[in-house]
Amino acid sequence: MGLRTGVLLVVVLLIAALAALNWGLLVTPTAMSVGFMQVTAPFGLIMLGLTALLGIFFVAYVVYLQSSILMETRRHTKEMQAQRDLADKAEASRFTELRNFLEAQENAHMARNAERHAALLARVEQLETAFKMRCEQSDNTIAAHIGQLEDRFDRRAAATAAGMPPAV
Repeated sequence: MGLRTGVLLVVVLLIAALAALNWGLLVTPTAMSVGFMQVTAPFGLIMLGLTALLGIFFVAYVVYLQSSILMETRRHTKEMQAQRDLADKAEASRFTELRNFLEAQENAHMARNAERHAALLARVEQLETAFKMRCEQSDNTIAAHIGQLEDRFDRRAAATAAGMPPAV
């Protein structure tokens, strides 16, 4: 319980205690003026009633303030939720934009890699073709040399069989 609530409770209890202790005095009729005429009524009871009426008005005012603050708080909460939703959508939009950017970068990178791979395969194929041609040329050269050597051996063998000296 807060300090203000405690002070208000003490004041209300003091008023109630004074009213209970002086009840006889409060209900004693007295001649009083209401501005334009004279009336005989219990002045203490009228003052106590006015004090209670004032208390009721203050309580109603406090309830009105609390409800207006509560409604204002709800309105602010709704606005803040709308702002949060808007911020979340903007954040999601940024993430989507970042994902699209990264996908575009990845696609460009994959395209460059595909081009490099195709160029590498073409170069390997070219080197393979050149290697095959070189191998065929070497095979042909070796076959020609072997053919020449076989001819020499055949000629020597024929010359040796005919009795002629071998030619160098």
